[in-house]
Amino acid sequence: MVNTTAGLIGVVLLARHGDRTAYYQDPVTYNSTQSYITPLGEQQEFELGSFLRNTYLNPDSPSFIPNISTDVVDVDQLTVRADAGGGNVILNSAYALLQGLYPSTKKSELTLANGTTILPPLGGYQYVPVQSLEYWQSPSLTSWMECEYFQYHLARIYVSSAFTNMSATAAPFLTALKPYLGSVSNNFTNMWNIYDHVNVQYTYNKTYYEILPPTFLQQARYYSDWLQRNVFTDSVQNGIGQIPIRTLLPEVFWALGNMTKASNQVKMNIQEIDYKPFISPVQRHECYSPQADTKLTVNYASVVALELSLNSQGQHEVSMKFKNGTADSQFRQLKMFGNTSITLDSFIHQLFWTTINSTNNWCFSCNQTVQRGCSVFNYSNDPFLYGYGTGYTG
Repeated sequence: MVNTTAGLIGVVLLARHGDRTAYYQDPVTYNSTQSYITPLGEQQEFELGSFLRNTYLNPDSPSFIPNISTDVVDVDQLTVRADAGGGNVILNSAYALLQGLYPSTKKSELTLANGTTILPPLGGYQYVPVQSLEYWQSPSLTSWMECEYFQYHLARIYVSSAFTNMSATAAPFLTALKPYLGSVSNNFTNMWNIYDHVNVQYTYNKTYYEILPPTFLQQARYYSDWLQRNVFTDSVQNGIGQIPIRTLLPEVFWALGNMTKASNQVKMNIQEIDYKPFISPVQRHECYSPQADTKLTVNYASVVALELSLNSQGQHEVSMKFKNGTADSQFRQLKMFGNTSITLDSFIHQLFWTTINSTNNWCFSCNQTVQRGCSVFNYSNDPFLYGYGTGYTG
């Protein structure tokens, strides 16, 4: 079904994956081990897809996208990209989300030339293509990995006065928590892994759930959030701490810009990602309530929506909304640069200078000359190689 009433032109969606198995990140590099989506995570993503369906594919919704196919997916109207690293938790999250966005329907059946009617398996399951981005193909979705300057950034955080003070504050709690950590180190640098261990065990281990003291899960989350906020932000917008969003923004700009063209067919662009790219834009635009004691790492199945529309002056405008996983039943309207919506040109102009838009630029920005395809570029005459002139000398 296609509806032609007025509404949005299109939307770019940044979606976090669903619940998963234990996920270890090296505190020195933030390289990680494999992790797998759980049935809970699949359900979270399915519910997110259903929410997005009701928001953008429901003709009665104020955010309905005109001319989009609402029942049977038109694959030319949809672009989906997902990080394919680790145990495919993010890639499989994208598939689960799509099951909610375009659920099975008998309307997807077709009739062959000989008159035979064919219904896809599972009652009309709709197979939506997903572009899986491997670690070695591009740094776009995993730009902190093998990035030397990011590792220098981590090292500086760990010797900063803010880190030292927070580590001292957390010390009594981490000492009390140690009996519940098994072999997991209770060093404050390991706070992400500490919280992940506690959260996974609390979710799936009944004995652990019953014996963990009250507030321990919340305290672990608080300290983990504090550390992640410092790791994945920076004092300037183009700082290395913000590299996860800096390599993702070019895709966002391209997708929104492409939607303005008369020849464009894509109305929904979905980027299924890790939690890291959310931290910088979500905090910058203050999506959390003023009463919050700390800025939080976004929940599983969270989503940021960048909605494209046309204003009364004929200019393309962008509006940003946020839904923090299952904690929110609806989108929250965010402000960008003090406004609920800004022109697309202004949006790109104010952020483009912060972006890293190619593998070559990533190699330069990370002081990487060997890994992730960087060996094909010639840096022999580059005066900035190894940090000279950049301030990132280790």
